[in-house]
Amino acid sequence: RQAPRHTHRPDRGNDMAAPSTSRVFAEVLRLPQRQLMKLVYPLRELEQHLVPDSRPDLQQSIFDPSLDDIGRAESVFVATARNRIEYVSSAVRLEHAPDLRQPEVCFIGRSNVGKSSLIKALFSLAPDVEVRISKKPGHTKKMNFFKVGKHFTLVDMPGYGYRAPGDFVDMVETYLKERKNLKRTFLLVDSVVGITKNDNIAIEMCEEFTLPYVMVLTKTDKSSKGHLLKQVLQIQKFVNTQTQGCFPQLFPVSAVTYSGIHLLKCFIANVTGNLK
Repeated sequence: RQAPRHTHRPDRGNDMAAPSTSRVFAEVLRLPQRQLMKLVYPLRELEQHLVPDSRPDLQQSIFDPSLDDIGRAESVFVATARNRIEYVSSAVRLEHAPDLRQPEVCFIGRSNVGKSSLIKALFSLAPDVEVRISKKPGHTKKMNFFKVGKHFTLVDMPGYGYRAPGDFVDMVETYLKERKNLKRTFLLVDSVVGITKNDNIAIEMCEEFTLPYVMVLTKTDKSSKGHLLKQVLQIQKFVNTQTQGCFPQLFPVSAVTYSGIHLLKCFIANVTGNLK
């Protein structure tokens, strides 16, 4: 396997005391160290529950930013007069998509994986951005484009599986194959149930098109520590042995507790060239 692109591993030094350049991250930095680690570096916290021999299985230090890096990345997601974060438009076909030249990331996952909730959590510092969350799965029927200042565009793709649009494959395949400024695909997997048959279809699509993609494990607050650890290890083994284009490190997140959200924001800022 080739070394993953866009990795960032700065010198950590004494980063637990690193000053953040983002005010919004200051409250997080005031948490007790154990809570801080659990919130910001969930894989590292999970790793502590493994027996020493199995520790190399979790690729938790490939993307290993300091707290200062994470604080700087946080400012990208803060809506201000100069950094407008807004819904742009929706499209059913790639030719209807807005012609935005800035880097783009897309979020894809099966219906009811918690995609809208995750995007809402990423945009929590931009309260005017409306991300519709439906109690019924399969709510997103179009590609929804959100512009994050001059930094990047986030695309919310329709959910696959239950109640997916009839032309889902055509819509998504064309976008993934032909969108020139797409920098990374974020494939959401429900951490409670693991990789499903529908997820495998999406994984095969990313692999077939040789797209760089990342697995984000959602709903980590819904599982016991033991169940979550078991799922993480199984999915990590799958990534290590069954994929070529998937970033080796998993990103477990919770849109409820915000565990992993700050690290995911930092990774998005990094792959879109905004973590200078």
